[in-house]
This record gives sequence, structure tokens and C-alpha cells, in this order.
Amino acid sequence: MSQDNIYIKNKKAYFEYHILDKYTAGIQLLGTEIKSIRQGKANINDAFCTFINNQLYVRNLHISEYSFGSFYNHEAKRDRILLLNKKELKKLQTRGEEKGLTIVPLALFISERGFAKLEIGLAQGKKTFDKRETMKERDTKIELDRVMKR
Repeated sequence: MSQDNIYIKNKKAYFEYHILDKYTAGIQLLGTEIKSIRQGKANINDAFCTFINNQLYVRNLHISEYSFGSFYNHEAKRDRILLLNKKELKKLQTRGEEKGLTIVPLALFISERGFAKLEIGLAQGKKTFDKRETMKERDTKIELDRVMKR
């Protein structure tokens, strides 16, 4: 069985936030959801993480309905539990309650063992001038690459 390299990145998160810590979490999925992810039909741009009853959930993670699914198909934007160990959950919960810090999904990928994993980051929102700085850095990098090619 060949494993497709599925790596769905949240580019908006790196633009909107300073990433302080990164964690890799498993996701509790239904059968048709993992099949859709393996087809690359997921979108994490609007997703965010929140604690409900001391469990970490990812919300607004859009996994398209499986095309070959029957009436057992999943709901596209349901809340999904993230699987981390207790120490990591406790750390994220205490740090996440600090002012200005939030937990954002960074990437969705399939591990070597075939499990869907979500890379999440403890992030701090950027100010407008930080975003402009990021855009300037990206533009200068593109310009440098263009000059180096000649």
C-alpha cells in the first residue's frame, strides 16, 4: 500500500500569528473522514482549537464528504477531539488562557503509520505592522531569488 504524502498547510496561520510552541496531535475521526483526508479533501484555514470539558477540540476543520460514502457519511464541519497526553493538554490549557495566546492548527498530515495528525501551535496574534514586515521580508526574498537566477 503506497502512502500518499498528504500535507495540508495553514498558510494564513503563519501570516496572522507568531508561533511560540508546536505540538503534534492525533485526531479522533470517523472512517469516511480519514478516507477524505487521504484524497486531500480537507481545509484547515478557518479552523481553531478550543477546550471543552478539559478536552481539546478542533472546530471549523472542513473535511469534505467522502465521494463513495453512503448514508454513513460524516458531517463536513463537526467538532473533532484532539488526542494529546495529559501533560501536554494541561500545559496548553494553562498557556492558552493567558491573554493574547491562542491555539491554531498549522498543518494536517498522514503519519508513517497511516494515522491523521494535526500539527497545532500555541500562537500570539501579530499586529498590523508585524504583518507588513512579514510581507516586506517575503518580497525581498523573492527579489533576491530572482537576482540569483540570472
